[in-house]
Amino acid sequence: MKAIVIAGGEGRRMEALARGTPKPLLAVGERAIIEHQIALCRRYDIREIHLTVRHTDLPAFRERLGAGEAFGVTLEYRAEREPLGTAGGAAPILRDLGDDALVLYGDVMVNMDLGRLAAFHASRQALATLVVHPTDHPLDSDLVEIAADGRIRAFRPTPRPAGLDCRNIGNAGAYVLSSGVAGHIPAGPNDFIRDVFPRALAAGAPLFGYAAREYLKDTGTPERLAAVRADHASGRIRERHQDVALPAVFLDRDGTLCELVPLLHRVEEMRLLDGAAEAVRRVNAANWLAVVVTNQPVVARALCTPGDVERIHARLEMLLGRQGAVLDAVYYCPHHPDAGYEGEVADLKTACECRKPGGALIRRAARDLHIDLARSVLIGDTTVDLETARRLGLAAVLVQTGHAGADAQFAVQPNAVRPDVAAAVDWALSGAGR
Repeated sequence: MKAIVIAGGEGRRMEALARGTPKPLLAVGERAIIEHQIALCRRYDIREIHLTVRHTDLPAFRERLGAGEAFGVTLEYRAEREPLGTAGGAAPILRDLGDDALVLYGDVMVNMDLGRLAAFHASRQALATLVVHPTDHPLDSDLVEIAADGRIRAFRPTPRPAGLDCRNIGNAGAYVLSSGVAGHIPAGPNDFIRDVFPRALAAGAPLFGYAAREYLKDTGTPERLAAVRADHASGRIRERHQDVALPAVFLDRDGTLCELVPLLHRVEEMRLLDGAAEAVRRVNAANWLAVVVTNQPVVARALCTPGDVERIHARLEMLLGRQGAVLDAVYYCPHHPDAGYEGEVADLKTACECRKPGGALIRRAARDLHIDLARSVLIGDTTVDLETARRLGLAAVLVQTGHAGADAQFAVQPNAVRPDVAAAVDWALSGAGR
């Protein structure tokens, strides 16, 4: 596989800081952003890299990077005299390569397993695979709606209609594209997320989202560049690579993060508890993963559909995202073991291992996200949550919101009892249970 780096942006929001330096050449640590990208490509044996740059910036790139020999790669430059957007300049390169290509935005700091990404793309026989992840600024981010198997269903670019709740799944600025994508890029300026991908999707092309918990952050504003530099200095960028197992805070949903509503099945019933966003922000800041694991028998009982649950979770994620809090994943069980409810979904009336206190959802999360369960904590409001943690060897915190343990289904003691999820997260991150 070869790579294309889109490095032709004007960088107007960075003018005062960059002082004429192209954004990809700004430093993060001892290297420029694009040098980090080149090193990552080289690590995964991607040795031919094509750069699209503004013609006025070409001398600066050549002076800093040369032809790539110092990095063990070959660099090819394509200078744009007129802005062609993220896709316009990439189209002729894709046609010339005639093969799959990794595409990166030059102002995005990336540290991820490119081999795993390429394997996902090949296994889906996708025309395009977009790396997607949660964003802590969803209101000004282009979001992507994906199905359970990763197939992209819709694009939700900004600005979006007021009141539209979307899952907090953002375009991360990295793609694997088959050469056929070029057929959806007409001459002239084009943007991948606003023009090309929606056009290909409307034509029935197979587009997929690859969900990554790894490090991909744009540096398009002075504030975001400062945050990336801080992450590099702290080691956060290195630690977010899929190779590194991270601890997680597993969070129950109803009664822990949001108000307890019996058999919640309407979007308008989803309301955050006080302190919930603050709690999730603390998990994010600590470089732990925040993962919701919840039983939702309302699906089996036909009170709502899986699509309704997705919309409820979209509301949850947007309410958190508006306060700068990010869930890395949400897993739910739609089953119910007891039959006899009017209109119930027979296929979902079954005893299963994914329904808490079974541990299938948490074990799946551990595989998907490479979670270190030995350092992880489960926070919930029921003894079912506590028993789930016991079976998996997790530390557990009981919150005094929601049921506050009054369900009394299991005779199991928590490692700690705290008044709410914010206090429970403080306990978890303090390492008191380890």
